[in-house]
Parts: sequence; C-alpha cells; structure tokens
Amino acid sequence: MMLRRVLLSPAGMIGLVTLLLIVGMAISAPYLFPKGPWALVARPYLWPGSRPGIPFGTDALGRDILAGVFYGSRVSLLVGIVATVCALVVGITVGAIAGYFGRVADAVLMRITDAFQTIPGFLFAVVLVSILSPSISTIIFAIATVSWPPVARLTRAEVLRVRESEYVQSCKIIGMSAPRIILTQVLPNSLSPVIVAAAVLVATAIITEAGLSFLGLGDPNVMSWGTLINIGRPSIRSTWFICIIPGLFVVLTVLALNLLGDAINDALNPHLRKR
Repeated sequence: MMLRRVLLSPAGMIGLVTLLLIVGMAISAPYLFPKGPWALVARPYLWPGSRPGIPFGTDALGRDILAGVFYGSRVSLLVGIVATVCALVVGITVGAIAGYFGRVADAVLMRITDAFQTIPGFLFAVVLVSILSPSISTIIFAIATVSWPPVARLTRAEVLRVRESEYVQSCKIIGMSAPRIILTQVLPNSLSPVIVAAAVLVATAIITEAGLSFLGLGDPNVMSWGTLINIGRPSIRSTWFICIIPGLFVVLTVLALNLLGDAINDALNPHLRKR
C-alpha cells in the first residue's frame, strides 16, 4: 500500500526513477568501463563533446570523466547506505532504550547524545577521518558517528508516545519481557518518522563524503564524485566542467532522495497531506 502511494505521487515517481538510474550507473560501471576510472584515454583537459566516446571530456591527467562519474556513484551510494544503516542501528537502539525505560537510562543516554550534537557534524567528521587516516571504512565510521544523535532523539520521542498505549500496557500485564515488547510492539509503531529521516540521512552522507573527498580526505584508492571535484578545483576557471559535472550528479542524487523522502512521508501520514 505504501509503495503504491509513493508511485502515485509525482515527486515520489521522479525521485524513485532518478535513484534507480543512479543505481543502474553504479551496477553497470565495471561493464561499461572495464579499464576502470583511472585509465588514461585521451589528452588532458579535453572538453565535453570534443571526441566521440568521451562525452564528458577528460580531467587533468586525461582520464575519462564519464567513467569517473559512473564509478563515483558506486562509492557515494555505498557510503550513503552503509553509513545510514549504522547510524540507524545505533540511533534506534539508544532512542528505544532511553524512551522506554526512562529515568536514569534516559538521562544518561540523552546527555551522551547532547554531547555528540554540540560538535558541528562536518567538522567532527573531518577530525575523525584525519586521525584515523582516509579510507572508505573510516569515512563511513565518521559519518555514522555524526549522524546517529538525531535518529536517537526522534526514536525516543516516538517511543515515549507509544509506550503509554493500551496494547503496550497489556503486554506488560501478561508478563512479556521488556526487550520483546520493544522489538514487537513499540518499535514497529514508532519507526514511521525514522523511515522518512533515513532518506535524508543517505543524502546527507553523500554530501559529507563528497565534502571530505573535496578536501583531500577521501579514500585515495577509489574514485568518488568528491574526488573528481577536487581534481578539477585547481583549474576551475578554465576547465570548470571537471567540477560541475560530478557536482550536478551529487545534486541530482540528493534531490531524488529528498523527493522520495517527501513521498514516503505523505504515504505514511496521509492525514497531513490532506491538510
């Protein structure tokens, strides 16, 4: 039912189709460009459309920008999805425990959450990646570390609302254990806002990874959209397309995720849409 509502929404359909195209790029990259994104294919700074077979031109070393864009989609989606899953696992766990048990558990966990939220997220990610050395795993760890606190607060708020429901009280009366109540009764009725927030988290993770790579803190062994933007930065006045093309794909992916998130929100909360 929810999928049908999302597909009936113009924004949801556009977002889903665009996101599927990006996923298709990521899957097809090794088949369309078997030499990889680092292969030298022509002279440096070849403008888009100057040579058949290289529609996006080449970078400062003569590498195919189109190949870089296709392989960059793999890195961006991998970082965005894995970092979001890690943030959701930590955030939902912390929020569920704090909201359900309250009192000391709530006070301690929320103070820890507040401590993480006092530090600017991107700055914290830069520090973590700099200390741990740039790699895909450290970038995912850094993004997940700065992304879980909002999830924890959102989950806690929903759990506080649900835990007072009659069906939860009935489960307590019949002697059901707290972990079972949380997993089977509380969380299934609390995660609708978190599902919507997950789309935004993926988009934020993609932007953060691009920003880290742009600053030279990306994994040097992989090609990402941020790496392409960083490669074109020194010559942005003369060959601006090296930065603009991967930047447009970042914007397109983030826009698709936001449209899909809005459509999911409308599908889960139809009464809000009618207002």
